[in-house]
Amino acid sequence: MYVLFVDSTHDKLPEKLTQLGFICDYQPDIKPEEIINIISKYNGIIIRSKIKIDKRIIDAAKNLKFIGRVGAGLENIDVEYAEQKGIKCFNSPEGNRDAVGEHALGMLLTLFNNILKADPEVRSGKWIREGNRGLEIKGKTIGIIGYGNMGSAFAQRLKGFEANVIAYDKYKFNYSDEFVSEKSLEDIFEQTDILSIHVPLTDETLFMVNHEFINRFKKDIYILNTARGKVLKTDDLVKNIKSGKVLGDALDVLEYEQTSFEHLHSGNDLPETFKYLIDSNKVILTPHIAGWTHESSIKLSEFLADKIIDVFG
Repeated sequence: MYVLFVDSTHDKLPEKLTQLGFICDYQPDIKPEEIINIISKYNGIIIRSKIKIDKRIIDAAKNLKFIGRVGAGLENIDVEYAEQKGIKCFNSPEGNRDAVGEHALGMLLTLFNNILKADPEVRSGKWIREGNRGLEIKGKTIGIIGYGNMGSAFAQRLKGFEANVIAYDKYKFNYSDEFVSEKSLEDIFEQTDILSIHVPLTDETLFMVNHEFINRFKKDIYILNTARGKVLKTDDLVKNIKSGKVLGDALDVLEYEQTSFEHLHSGNDLPETFKYLIDSNKVILTPHIAGWTHESSIKLSEFLADKIIDVFG
């Protein structure tokens, strides 16, 4: 089978495929129009987030058997159309679930303990203790929306903190265990102190967390988002930080990211609400790195290779 790589990946992926007889063509700098011109020669294509596999590419891919996404989300693949054409779609969320779980926990601890505020103060000779008095996770109710690989990894890492961890997943049932209690969405709104978002980006979840959604929570809340930027409406988030409904926020993802997740849009495109986040000491920002560890780079490729080999090896 001939496989076209149109984005950079860890060497483990082409190595494992090559060992099983796949012929890998590594072209990480290829442009979309160039893909359309050559895709009919290939049986598989490997992508990350740079390229969108839409109907035009799928129609040109006369011999394509599979699309492999090195990562968790499939939003840059027209999965429904591909499957109609008999093309299997693979991803590898198992590869970065541990990294995302750890990062979400790290962001929460950083937020609760004023670490980003206190560190530069000490470095500049300021010793402010009362102004940096923190909060404990113990006893808080953490509401997880989306209980797949990422949500469950976060719940597992919370076990030792003696928090009340609850979760809602529209498409998953009977998953209560030692780490989490399955709840309805209404229970999430009623009980949550800390909201952690772990849903994929779909038409259904686009800007799901907006002003109306936030104000359905009974308590004032903290929000963590390590999922996708466009699940959360930034203007509405800022409005609710200003009102006090949102007490603090940790964002690894932003709605202003470019499609490839490698950069933000240009400074001229960024609104005042984003600038507010930058200046706020109630907000922690990281550049879409929750799942971006040295270990996850290897695991993402290995899990994807194994899935492809299981079907086509």
